Amino acid sequence: MRCGEAVAGNMTSAFGTDAIAAGYATRRPPLHPLILERVKGHLPFPGKVARALDVGCGAGLSTRALQDIADHCIGIDPAEVMLRWMRTTAPASDCLVGRAEAIPLRCHSIDLITAAGSLNYVDLRVFFKEAKQVLVPGGIIVVYDFLPGSSFTSSGALDQWFSTFTARYPYPPDDAAELDPRQLSTMDHGFQLQSSDHFEIGLTLTPQFYLEYLMTETNVAFALRNGNSEAAITSWCSSTLGAVWGEQPMEVLFRGYFACLAAHSAARD
Repeated sequence: MRCGEAVAGNMTSAFGTDAIAAGYATRRPPLHPLILERVKGHLPFPGKVARALDVGCGAGLSTRALQDIADHCIGIDPAEVMLRWMRTTAPASDCLVGRAEAIPLRCHSIDLITAAGSLNYVDLRVFFKEAKQVLVPGGIIVVYDFLPGSSFTSSGALDQWFSTFTARYPYPPDDAAELDPRQLSTMDHGFQLQSSDHFEIGLTLTPQFYLEYLMTETNVAFALRNGNSEAAITSWCSSTLGAVWGEQPMEVLFRGYFACLAAHSAARD
């Protein structure tokens, strides 16, 4: 039995296809454990928490990373096709079809909630109300996100290429909310910002992995829905990246943030 009131209607998701789900499970950069390792030092818990919830867990990579922080991890996502991959990516975790605005868990049953790039598309007023009900007293929400890897650490060559790539295959127009620690700190949502940080993480990637990762980006999904062929996009990326990248692995920079929030009644002085 769940805690809050259900929100009517189904959330349409650009991520609810077999191809996108498979890409998110197998071709995304391994950033979640590196980010959560930075987050751990900002949490008020001395060790692992009992139960953690990953809101908008996708194919489960972010849920798997939670296993270093929590004994029992649960992922929820509105796209059932994404959750089918959880048996592969995070077999020790549980998963449920669910939305951030209607969390299908008991009241005061979760110690930690994480949301990795998923809150931009939800009704934040309803989500924070749900989160306050589901969290135990003293529970924490960790919101984090990162931009696409579009920079080499050694030169600006990839920045220029990525600008051409997104001009050719633009990201879809949407009504996603902009979120960062400053905005989260000024919202009237019943939570207080405890700590936050902006980060830059470099990952050494092969050109083939980077190309496969690009094919999971939402601008590529948008281009495919608008009649472009995957073969044509792959061919263009491969041929133009060659002059920028070469054949050797390169370090790619990913920029992002995290923010730790606690309910006002549980916030530290």
